[in-house]
Amino acid sequence: MPHADTARVLRLAAPFAVAVAAIAAGYGFSVTLSGYLVYLGISVIVACIAILGLGVVTGSAGMIALCQLTFAAVGAWFVSGLNVIGAPGGFVAWLAVGGVAAGAAGILVGLPALRLRGVNLAVVTLGLAAAADVALVQVQFPGTASGTFVPRPGPFADDRSYFVFSVIVLVACATTLYVLQHSRWGSSWKSVAFSERGTAAAGTSVPRSKLTAFAVSAALGGISGGLLAGQVGLALPASFTPLQSLALYVLSIMAGAYLIDMALFGALLWVAVPELLKRWGVPQDWGFVVFGALGVQALASGTNLGAVIRTTWWNRTAGRARRQAATRTLAAPVTDVAAQPPAAAPGGAPVLEVSNLSVSFGQVQALRDVNLAVPQNAVVGLIGPNGAGKSTLVDVISGFLPRAEGTVTLDGTSMAGLSPTRRARLGLRRTFQQDRVPPGLTVDAYVRFVARRRLSHDELAGTLEFFGCPPPRTRLSTVDVGTRRIIEVVGHLLARPRVMLLDEPAAGLSHDEHIALAERLRQVPHRFGVSVLLIEHDLDLVRSVCDTITVLDFGEVLAAGPQEEVLSDPAVLKAYMGETEML
Repeated sequence: MPHADTARVLRLAAPFAVAVAAIAAGYGFSVTLSGYLVYLGISVIVACIAILGLGVVTGSAGMIALCQLTFAAVGAWFVSGLNVIGAPGGFVAWLAVGGVAAGAAGILVGLPALRLRGVNLAVVTLGLAAAADVALVQVQFPGTASGTFVPRPGPFADDRSYFVFSVIVLVACATTLYVLQHSRWGSSWKSVAFSERGTAAAGTSVPRSKLTAFAVSAALGGISGGLLAGQVGLALPASFTPLQSLALYVLSIMAGAYLIDMALFGALLWVAVPELLKRWGVPQDWGFVVFGALGVQALASGTNLGAVIRTTWWNRTAGRARRQAATRTLAAPVTDVAAQPPAAAPGGAPVLEVSNLSVSFGQVQALRDVNLAVPQNAVVGLIGPNGAGKSTLVDVISGFLPRAEGTVTLDGTSMAGLSPTRRARLGLRRTFQQDRVPPGLTVDAYVRFVARRRLSHDELAGTLEFFGCPPPRTRLSTVDVGTRRIIEVVGHLLARPRVMLLDEPAAGLSHDEHIALAERLRQVPHRFGVSVLLIEHDLDLVRSVCDTITVLDFGEVLAAGPQEEVLSDPAVLKAYMGETEML
């Protein structure tokens, strides 16, 4: 078996080996700890599952949700209610139903997140938690009035065995979450947290990414609430107050709950701090003050304990990768340039065509009757002074600015009314001037996410090496911004689009790296079958790469055609290049 395949198998098998070890450890704790500590251990597991959910919506997807225990109340409600009506399946089935119901509630709560962000979203979710708390106090949980206790699963009736059952549920949740974090869903959560525009440009639905994060987070909350119902027998509103949801959120931030192991650390604090205060004769409500202080420290410093621990660990393992990456820079020579046949001559019907495009912002005319065509197998340059309208044009073409007159067609199909996500899936990809590459992913995970198709290890590693990028397993947080932007180009090229819009890809690169990038870009039409519209200020790069050039000035096309004609046009020299540029 090739080394890469062996490493992949080992990475996939690792979480399952950890799961088996965790269950075995849970059984060992259940028979060695005192009965009181076992009961507290169940509380730790319940809190850990709830914090894992917060790690998804807050840690990975970057949204503030202050109603996690409201979702836990939904899970507890369904477990209690199904018990009262004697629903078939027993506790395990009721627990699953409670998780699904909470996940559905999470989707409903997540709908405002499609338009709200930051503090506004926090206020909405906290308001929901407060409203749910009032409602629970009034109506109580099913079975409370009649004293109908929730029975635990038959083999797990006592605290010690229920602790083992809780460990099994936690392991199942953590393993599922691990798989999701390393899937397209997990990549989309981290991508949408870092850049919604970058996520849409990669052909991934931003609303779907947010809603899946809320659904998974809420489902985990529902499972934790169902487990709590089995632990205490009767669920009470006092276990699901808004203040507790807020404290749980603070703990998730402080512990770095997007890291699965750190969620357990946060859960230990959730149980240990009030328990220690009780032993010291201090009112347990002071625990919220402790949690608040820890949260303020984490937010003020911009770090959390989980990140510190992981950074210490990765400094050892990533050091080797950084040293290897240092020998694979973009400025390194392209080893297979001679082996590449020349690209097919541009020609035929345009792959991308812009006709009579006009955009106004109030009284300001940003674009006026712009016409542009990108032929097959061509690299077309788009240049112009600052404020000429280049960024506006790219935003219109890619769908981020729908308010425009005129037409944009891809392979003869109108793009009118299509979202950026839909255009990307049809084969119209773009990069950005700003960094849109989420540092929380590895190079491998990011490129596969952007490519949106199955890639072999050789294809991915070979393309990265061709562009002088770090190896696939390199963490993007260790890569400089200029190289991250080249990795962004690699991801979109491996999607095999019809047209790529490259918005100043050379920004942040040295002169030697500019030259090396030009060598790569010249080969893109032949090597990847992709036509390119290059928006760039670096005229050396434009000269060495582009077949034809379009010049914008004050929102109008000043000149268009073969680069020799355009760059020698006196109007272009005067408006863009300056009188001495060609000397």
